[in-house]
Amino acid sequence: MGTKDHIGARSMLLWIVLLAGCASQVPVQSAQLASLASPAADLEIQRPVSVRLSTGYERMLAARSRWRAVGVLPEGIVYRPLDTVFAIEGRHVHEAYLVVRASAVQGFYLPAESKFSPLSPSLPLP
Repeated sequence: MGTKDHIGARSMLLWIVLLAGCASQVPVQSAQLASLASPAADLEIQRPVSVRLSTGYERMLAARSRWRAVGVLPEGIVYRPLDTVFAIEGRHVHEAYLVVRASAVQGFYLPAESKFSPLSPSLPLP
């Protein structure tokens, strides 16, 4: 193999490594946040809960964190965090609210984008 071929092969290998190291996009779908028909109680996470995202990143719902219901999607009630900012991460970082149905996190509402990001499988809350 000549020097040029060797450099070309190294360059190709470098590109493959760089592309493989890129984080994947957070999966999203359009969402229309609707008003709650009746008030919902605040949600309090009693103990830390680890959330594993499809992007490979992990987030922690902090113990004693409190969340206020701000609306509803077909997937569940949308809760925004009180006294903090919660974010999910993929190729980009997105501010996120919890979407909860039947005591399980179904995914996240991304308020800046008005999108829903599903969590698969859903995550039961303690």
